[in-house]
Amino acid sequence: MTPPQPTEPKLALETEKAKLSYTLGVSVGNSLKQQGFDVDLDIFMQGVADILADKELALTNEEMSKVMIATQERQMKERQERMQKILEEGEAFLEENKKKPGVVTLPSGLQYKIIQPGTGAVPVATDKVRTHYRGTLINGEEFDSSYARGEPAEFGVMQVIQGWQEALQMMKVGAKWELYVPAGLGYGEREPSPKIPANSALIFEIELLDILK
Repeated sequence: MTPPQPTEPKLALETEKAKLSYTLGVSVGNSLKQQGFDVDLDIFMQGVADILADKELALTNEEMSKVMIATQERQMKERQERMQKILEEGEAFLEENKKKPGVVTLPSGLQYKIIQPGTGAVPVATDKVRTHYRGTLINGEEFDSSYARGEPAEFGVMQVIQGWQEALQMMKVGAKWELYVPAGLGYGEREPSPKIPANSALIFEIELLDILK
């Protein structure tokens, strides 16, 4: 039988100073995490303690500047390599996907498959629409869904990614399509959320519910 693991004692965050200290720690930690820094926590805390106590620092300003520049250059190189890999994976997926029955490829590179044709009006660029949708990466990982939120989404036709703009102006109210969006018609090199890596090809199931005048 595995013995129970000891639990960490709960922090006493009763004073304003304690709460502020913890909040600042979370803020700095979150920033480090988002920027992808791999830090030694003990040495990091020593650096914080040294600067707050006005102690002589273990590294010169020049040494610290050099290590920051080297780290940023390495991170940029790794990001570019990662983006290129994701772009190539998306292109390979779309190349195979266009061979599947029912998939239509437009001159822009946008691909779609009609699940349900619809019988209503077709939106124009100046319209606002109501839709249900589900978005996934090419590996099937879901990053957004109005179905999961339990309510449709409303937005202007020209307020969404380019792939959506093109598709919406071809769909009839009542239609449900599956879109296969190349990176260039999606978010490109931007990362709109941690769930959508830069240069991702995207898959959307879109149901056009109504045109809102």
